Amino acid sequence: MNNVAFHVDLHVHSNKSDGSLAPAELVWLAAEKGLSAFALTDHDTTDGISEALEAAEEYNRKLAEGSLPPLSSGREPLPLEVIPGIEFSTEYEGKDIHIVGLYIDYEAPFFRKQIQSFVDSRIARNRKMCANLNGAGIDISYEKLLDAFPGSVITRGHYSRYLLEHGYVKSMPEAFDRYLGDHTKYFVPREKVTPAQAVELILKAGGLPILAHPILYHMSDTRLDRLVQGLKEAGLIGIEAIYSTYSAAEERQIRTLAAKYGLCLSGGSDFHGSTKPNLEMGTGYGKLYIPEDILTRLKEKLHNRD
Repeated sequence: MNNVAFHVDLHVHSNKSDGSLAPAELVWLAAEKGLSAFALTDHDTTDGISEALEAAEEYNRKLAEGSLPPLSSGREPLPLEVIPGIEFSTEYEGKDIHIVGLYIDYEAPFFRKQIQSFVDSRIARNRKMCANLNGAGIDISYEKLLDAFPGSVITRGHYSRYLLEHGYVKSMPEAFDRYLGDHTKYFVPREKVTPAQAVELILKAGGLPILAHPILYHMSDTRLDRLVQGLKEAGLIGIEAIYSTYSAAEERQIRTLAAKYGLCLSGGSDFHGSTKPNLEMGTGYGKLYIPEDILTRLKEKLHNRD
């Protein structure tokens, strides 16, 4: 067993935000993919964590008892860890910046209260966006979105699927181009915390704050360096250096930035199920590989910090 190379995925979404699979389904998919751990990091919500943890407990119990049915992938089943996480949407100099939290105490009262404030803000924003779209002749309401996507925290991904399924657009990119993008007249921005505030909140909840997919922000090197420096001062622990869409050069760039500021490396597929076609859990678009050593170092930081 010591010679087996385990791999993990530290950025995964369920249908509790804008993914397509239930948290329990993710557990079994992770097992099929041969993962030893994955982090459930839904957008601004922790609603799916209990379900994922319970499903993992059942899976591991059956594995220990020898009652686990054979995996359809033909892989030998491995013990599986589910990491309680979240992905906060924040704003920095007009850009949407995402901060992932790993190993958060998602049941802490102060944390649940803060999450609820985010939910309330998102609901108010969604009602305004629906009113704007109504003005464009689209038959939509917040209640209809909830009916179409029960149990989900409604995001623009849900709007795009609703518009596509009801024939208002021919593709999800068209939905963003015409109706949902930041620069359309129908878009309503949501109140957001700053990246530093998200880092502080995650630390207060006992978690590890990680800057998610920094390459996707399309910042200049100088601006990105300034962001990372400021977040390091706020308590940032890690940075997503391994990601589904990175080129080899981009991964090297973020690894160098991590080394400069003494940050742990993290990595994830950003799996959303059918919401992001052809992007697989654990392997991204086919070449993603996040060794378990990445998680081991993050755990060491979790256990050794003051």
